[in-house]
Amino acid sequence: MQVMKRLPVLLALCLLTACSAQSEKASPVPPFDYAPDSAEATPGRQGDIAVSSLSSVSFISSTSSSFSSSYPLHPTPYTLHLSVPFSPQAPLADWDALHEESCEEMSLILVHHFLAGTDINREQAETELLALTAWETEHGYPQDVTVQELGKIAEEYFGYHARVIEDPATEDLKRLLADGHPVIVPAAGRDLGNPYFSGEGPWYHMLVLTGYNEFFFQTNDVGTRRGEGYVYRFETLLNAIHDWTGVKEEIRNGPKRVLIIEKQ
Repeated sequence: MQVMKRLPVLLALCLLTACSAQSEKASPVPPFDYAPDSAEATPGRQGDIAVSSLSSVSFISSTSSSFSSSYPLHPTPYTLHLSVPFSPQAPLADWDALHEESCEEMSLILVHHFLAGTDINREQAETELLALTAWETEHGYPQDVTVQELGKIAEEYFGYHARVIEDPATEDLKRLLADGHPVIVPAAGRDLGNPYFSGEGPWYHMLVLTGYNEFFFQTNDVGTRRGEGYVYRFETLLNAIHDWTGVKEEIRNGPKRVLIIEKQ
């Protein structure tokens, strides 16, 4: 009789246990914790680093562990703009032989003023450009320079440290911008397709990346007075990146490199 009285209680306990087990099986358990800022979530890529023999300008492959440690692989903003001052390479609209070849120097001057936190007007830009080109002539630099040579000029003339990034991808350039670095880009100028260039455009050109949005890189393109904030599609700009080879008609054979200037 006592067993019969306890049977409903035992049945109830069994039902509760079964329901609890079923509830635990149905509870969703995430397979991993998402941590985009952790090293485990974004491991660095492997490679080597080569240092220039001409100066302290560093050559870093965009696929190297040195690149990913210097510029961590963190999520980049959807859109970004760096307030880099602007002047065309002919600040006073005098497109003579000197100013036609001054895209490298003006790109460097603009990044210098960004790092210094100063603006620049056209008269000041002209004065600084003439002083820099005169210094280059005195120190034996050619009319057209590679990004490595421009990095050496940045170190010797302004006292900065320069890094050359080799074979960058779109995401590498976006990451550098997100880390606060305007990017100096050497290019096969005629492959940019800028309608404001004179004629077909320059064989060899330099400009400054200042930001990006969903589809475009934003630039300060010193090759035109309309160059402030001028945009190029990612693919267009990336395909046009070529360093100086010494022969203008061979510019498309130039290696894909970009330049970063930093304070010491």
